[in-house]
Amino acid sequence: MAVVFQKTKGLTDKPFSYCPGCTHGIIHRLVAESLEELGLLDEVIGVAPVGCSVFAYEFFNCDMHEAAHGRAPAVATGIKRVHPDHPVFTYQGDGDLASIGTAEIVHVAHRGEKITTIFVNNAIYGMTGGQMAPTTLVGQKATTAPYGRDAALCGNPIRISEMLATIDGAVFVERVAVNTPANIRKAKKAIKRAFEVQLQGLGFGIVEVLSTCPTNWGLTPVESLEWLEKNMIPYYPLGNFKSPKEEK
Repeated sequence: MAVVFQKTKGLTDKPFSYCPGCTHGIIHRLVAESLEELGLLDEVIGVAPVGCSVFAYEFFNCDMHEAAHGRAPAVATGIKRVHPDHPVFTYQGDGDLASIGTAEIVHVAHRGEKITTIFVNNAIYGMTGGQMAPTTLVGQKATTAPYGRDAALCGNPIRISEMLATIDGAVFVERVAVNTPANIRKAKKAIKRAFEVQLQGLGFGIVEVLSTCPTNWGLTPVESLEWLEKNMIPYYPLGNFKSPKEEK
């Protein structure tokens, strides 16, 4: 009998620690499948962040390194420069990358470091209890913004992909989502392409993935998918913001 679907070798047998309905698991699988299909599992080195995916080193079936909060791009830079022939990636949430780690991600892009970043944006701090993040939408409630984010007080949510796309060293920038089967397929294509860009030595690549957080949003898993579609995508439009010149 032909096998039409099976667990990717890019993931270990360790059960995920994510909340029910959280889409980190989907994103993990897309990254793992891409690495397996590209034949990189024995070569790739990943850097895990601080946040909900802090235990990513237990889930990805490849060499992993833990980094201090927000410092994954800096750690990945050191690893890539010591092992230039090995593909290197960071897996980071919005609290890790877009707040305490903003400087690191901006300068790794400016230097054109040949690494790949998977940036998970769920518009809130997940692991620490649902505080407002740099990506929290205006009007969205959080434990530190019980009446909703006030733009006059806190500014508007940061659009990381649009910002990094203005930097010369960033050669591949795309925003995707994992709320529907069609979007999941597009996300897989973007993630795989980001790794291919690194293998070609073209520069820094990042894929921003819009994700859900049912627990801290106070919604059911299904409601969270609908909320992402209705609220996040209009502010964080999906699409490719930058690709190597030969792709255009």
